[in-house]
Amino acid sequence: MGIVGGLRIKSFDPLLRDIDLPLAATCYPVGFRLDIATNSRDVLEAAAESWGPYGPEFECPPLELRIVVRPEGDLASEPSFRSQGHYFSIVSDRDNFASYDSKAMCGYCFVSARTAADHTWFRYFFLETMVYMLLAQRYVVPLHAACVARKGSGFLLCGASGAGKSTLAYACARAGWTYVADDSTLLLPDADDCMAIGRPHLVRLRDDAAKLFPELADYSPRPRPNGKLSIEVPLSAFPEIQTAAHCRIGCVVFLERKSGGATRAEALPRGEAVETLLRDMPSYGEEVRAMVEKTVQRLQLVPAYRMQYDALDDALDLLSKLAPSTE
Repeated sequence: MGIVGGLRIKSFDPLLRDIDLPLAATCYPVGFRLDIATNSRDVLEAAAESWGPYGPEFECPPLELRIVVRPEGDLASEPSFRSQGHYFSIVSDRDNFASYDSKAMCGYCFVSARTAADHTWFRYFFLETMVYMLLAQRYVVPLHAACVARKGSGFLLCGASGAGKSTLAYACARAGWTYVADDSTLLLPDADDCMAIGRPHLVRLRDDAAKLFPELADYSPRPRPNGKLSIEVPLSAFPEIQTAAHCRIGCVVFLERKSGGATRAEALPRGEAVETLLRDMPSYGEEVRAMVEKTVQRLQLVPAYRMQYDALDDALDLLSKLAPSTE
């Protein structure tokens, strides 16, 4: 918009750079500030579904997202994710795509109205991906691990998909442990110790979890956007379960689930747990890699084990004995 001869003239805007985004919200994903500008209430509702329970915890510059919803286009197909330097992109089609910059900690997204209206799909492939990827460039180090705590000491439950991380974490919570995260735990790079944060408001379990936990019989399995069938359980439905947003890691356990095998654990040599975790970390460039390595190296200070198990009760009993210093 400019002024010529006293008249206000609308600028030519083929890139939609100056599109009006009259709606705004501030959220706090796992405690970090996120400012959103958009033209869609669906976007604000989706953000509230993802991060409504969280409040401010960490003092740092906010993430900024501009999300434009347009009437054109179909529901987004599963997108491709790419990165070069500090630039990232999510591309589904000409009407559904996003780009973000890890140096500026900001990004933008264009999606169709149909995509925005499908909150689960939009959150999984666009909104949450953008936010957690940006956080992982500077503020957190994500690990594919569940986390529970006992008497103030956190247990990081690692392992491949199918090892039972989420199932064992939920079993621990039912037995009186504190639940922190089901399959994604975040380490804080700036912490002096092994501080971890999680998303303790929800647990996702296998579609047959009700066979192990009868109280989940009323929760119907649903396909997630990634194609996996699972049930989502809001832990607010079970007020007897204790939750915490963060804890200090006191033990690392790599799970191996073997049908019919005996439950046993062996201590890992110092450094092997760290090497295993770093091997599975995605590449974000040398600067981020240095931050990740420095952060994960702190886990050398805590005991680490490889635990084979079949029955949950036996696993829970053995897990409680792996860190006697927490008694």
